Formats: sequence, C-alpha cells, structure tokens
Amino acid sequence: MKSPLAPADLFATFKCAEAEAAHKFGLIKAAAAKGPKAIQMAIDTADKAAKRRDAYAKKLAAQRVGLKD
Repeated sequence: MKSPLAPADLFATFKCAEAEAAHKFGLIKAAAAKGPKAIQMAIDTADKAAKRRDAYAKKLAAQRVGLKD
C-alpha cells in the first residue's frame, strides 16, 4: 500500500511534473521538421505529461495547498 505524500513532497513532485510537461510541449516544435508521425508522438507524450501534472495539481488541491501561476 502506498502512503500518501506529504504536502512538501507532493509539491516537489508537482513542480517536476510541471517542468516535464513544459519540456515535452517544447519538443513538439522540434518534431515539426521531422514529419507528422514525429509530431503526433510528441503531442501524445506531451499530453501524458500534462495529465500527470494535472493529477498532482488535483492532489495538492485536495490537501488545500495553493498553487500560484
């Protein structure tokens, strides 16, 4: 059974996921020159990273930890 993450650990994990999502969205531009398959793969990867980021944001919100944009 997994133990729930402490708010500080969860926030750090969220920040990593947020940075990863931003990086993955940046890869879409780099993939543009490689063709439509590369673009689609980059988009799919970026979507997965964004979903992870959003899941951590939701967990933080459940613990009433505010996120500043």
